[in-house]
Amino acid sequence: MTRSTIAVAIAALACFFGFDSPSLWAQDQPVLQRAVESAEPGLLIDDVDPDNPAIAKQRVEIPKEIAKWEDDIAKLENLDAQSSDPPGAILFIGSSSIRRWATIDEDMAPYLPIRRGYGGARFRDLAHFATRLIRPHDYRAIVMFVANDVSGGDNDATVDEIEGWVDSILDVAQQHSPGKPLFIVEITPTPKRWSAYAKIRQVNDRLREICLTRPDTYFIETAEHYLDRHNQPVMRFFDDDRLHLSDEGYDLWSKLIRRKLDDVFRDLALNDQGAADLSAQHTGS
Repeated sequence: MTRSTIAVAIAALACFFGFDSPSLWAQDQPVLQRAVESAEPGLLIDDVDPDNPAIAKQRVEIPKEIAKWEDDIAKLENLDAQSSDPPGAILFIGSSSIRRWATIDEDMAPYLPIRRGYGGARFRDLAHFATRLIRPHDYRAIVMFVANDVSGGDNDATVDEIEGWVDSILDVAQQHSPGKPLFIVEITPTPKRWSAYAKIRQVNDRLREICLTRPDTYFIETAEHYLDRHNQPVMRFFDDDRLHLSDEGYDLWSKLIRRKLDDVFRDLALNDQGAADLSAQHTGS
């Protein structure tokens, strides 16, 4: 299917679903290649080709549930413009647990983090904004945590929808920096959303499966460490709102994330050394 054909299909879908949302010119925003309403799983994005008039003139409707984050993304872009990334940095993207992580520099040392989270993020909107969040950066790896697509409400996403959005984000990252590892952090079993944890566990299982089947993608297991011996959330790991991590919760989180990074980078270094030794043997022979 050509880009122009896709653009026409998008326009028809937008009319059909009746998006009540801001209209944005395609040359300024990614093109939504699939409908993002619940009737159609997955949100794929693609940069607009400014040399293709059929695409450049296409008016794209952005659902208000996604467009409402525009100011937050613009603030992160301003931060990108005002700062430079340290060599070998780790890009952290996702929802409020990333945004609120004020001690990330100390907690993740000796790794050098770039913190680009926004409160309330879902995989759905992160997939739309992935290009703007990821491409400005030169990183050693990405760590992603998103926990709001399932909260026990009527608008919860399905596991299949979430998989489509995650695949889209991974596509953006791996096209931008092929071979760089991307880590997905398991969704935490919070007291506030405990009634929805059965479905959240299904999402975690799907995220783990994605990491097992996609190259350069790794799952960071955390959930069991936040549960007591009765499989109930440990309250001291959570803030007063029973949703976000406490200082002690962040301390544990950082240890688990750092341990996984250590393991993966060590294995990658060993593989690189093994390949170099093999190459040297062949050269010597």
